Amino acid sequence: MSASDRLFLVMVLVAFGLVAAAVAWLAPVARRIWAPAALALLLGAGAVAATVGAEVAVGDGQRVLFVALAGALAVVGGGPLTALVFDLVDRREPQTAPAGPAAGPPVGPPTGPPTGPPTGPPTGPSTGPPTGPAAAGPADSLGADISQAGQVLRGGAWIGALERIAIFAALVAGWPAGLAVVLAVKGLGRYPELRAAEDGVRTGAAERFIIGTFASVLWACACAGVVLLVL
Repeated sequence: MSASDRLFLVMVLVAFGLVAAAVAWLAPVARRIWAPAALALLLGAGAVAATVGAEVAVGDGQRVLFVALAGALAVVGGGPLTALVFDLVDRREPQTAPAGPAAGPPVGPPTGPPTGPPTGPPTGPSTGPPTGPAAAGPADSLGADISQAGQVLRGGAWIGALERIAIFAALVAGWPAGLAVVLAVKGLGRYPELRAAEDGVRTGAAERFIIGTFASVLWACACAGVVLLVL
């Protein structure tokens, strides 16, 4: 297979990845199938792009089309993939277990007179670990927190899309410092909401912010990397 044919194959894989990502974006129920499919197509495009080399001549029309397809894939595909990561976190993290019946002596009135004086000092409050909702620590309640944190970080889908297109454009343009600028702007903009959300109550907003940012940024970087391997 010639270098031109491999370049054409890369563009086809990116185009099919864009279709799969669009289906996952428009049909959230099907994102568990189509989001991994878009990821697999992107990885395949990257593997083929690594074999193209610099000897192939890319025309202006091909260049514009390829960058447009990869940029659209960076924007559209990152949303379903990030949502899929959240689904996996919600499913894998242990949820708070309902409180079961307390084990111990009956709590009703005594059925007879006391049998004698107490044999030891009165026992204070139980020092063992709680068994009810209070037993849920940070790790146990993360799954429930992640599913509720979206109410705090509003506009995350649109902010993520703008974040990905900005990172993609910065990397393709040869300005990697733009990645730090985008992340700094996002972090500073979200800090008041994160501070207010975590003030006195655990909402999981910080975890959602970190997980979503990493997934979104890595996807945009992967799409930009495919372009840089060819152009």
